[in-house]
Amino acid sequence: MVNTSMWVKALRVIPQITKGEWDKLDVISRWLIATRAAVFIMTALAAAIGGLLAYRSGNFSWEFFILCMIGIVMAHASNNLLNDLVDHKKGIDKDNYYRSLYGPQPLEHGLLSMNSFMAYLLVTLGIALVIGIYLVAVTGIGAFYLLGAGLFFLLFYTWPLKYFGLGEPSVILVWGPLMVGGTYFVVSGGHWDNWVAILSLVYALGPTTVLFGKHTDKLPEDKAKGVRTLPVVIGQKAARYSTIVFWVLQYVFILALVLTGHLGPAILIVFFALPKLIWASKVFLKPRPLAKPEGASGDGWPLYLVSHAFIYNRVFGMLFLLGLIVDVVLYKLGFVWNIL
Repeated sequence: MVNTSMWVKALRVIPQITKGEWDKLDVISRWLIATRAAVFIMTALAAAIGGLLAYRSGNFSWEFFILCMIGIVMAHASNNLLNDLVDHKKGIDKDNYYRSLYGPQPLEHGLLSMNSFMAYLLVTLGIALVIGIYLVAVTGIGAFYLLGAGLFFLLFYTWPLKYFGLGEPSVILVWGPLMVGGTYFVVSGGHWDNWVAILSLVYALGPTTVLFGKHTDKLPEDKAKGVRTLPVVIGQKAARYSTIVFWVLQYVFILALVLTGHLGPAILIVFFALPKLIWASKVFLKPRPLAKPEGASGDGWPLYLVSHAFIYNRVFGMLFLLGLIVDVVLYKLGFVWNIL
């Protein structure tokens, strides 16, 4: 039976669910839970930003935009499934490892057989590949290089990149020049502007800080398992402080783009996220608690730093998108901003 309420829930949070509850769900609900669909908002926003910038440039294809949106979301879903598969095979998720505590791990918790899991993975990855191949065929060699880069990070993020401190730098490249810049390139029919790459970094720093939060949350567990994420390499304090620096850099980049005339002042609406930045920064300035805090800050435990990073980035990301929409409208109406 179709359970649309679970669709909505799975797109908002990573739901805790028993095997009995799982067995009663429809296939869409199962897929959304297995792929951790709640985080797809970050990928969808990347595509939306790339599409907006293409529209602003005067070169926009609705067909290519919709295909890019679906393609990169499916690629993200494939990566999440592959991450669970590799960690399950390597024994990382055994014995109540962090990943198994904050949400259903389809293989580790016995929700899916290996055959069913592989069917989920192959169908999801197949959709992403078919879309990618079609876009290469209709837009040219530039899209081929983007597809190749996307496949590289999709296949090798979980291992070896994540295991050797390269997962976080990979996310900056994937959610920035690859997702935002790639969508812009494809949707605009092969156009490229260097300032778009800079703008893409503003957004990419957001998902990167979410990953920093998650990997800092599970730093002791990763260290014990030999998973050398960047927070494991540099330590908890440096990881927490680096996250705050990345958030501040987002505002610095935006100011630079406005002052150089690449974006209008409408994008400065992101500064309304400053109260949420202060809220999240206060959390990251302190060592992560050893036990679940009382009150709302403990909701979702053992997710803690990542929860605060995600909430902040959701606010910043939506304001960033709204500012870009207003900027595009004003730009199309002839309001050009150039202070330098």
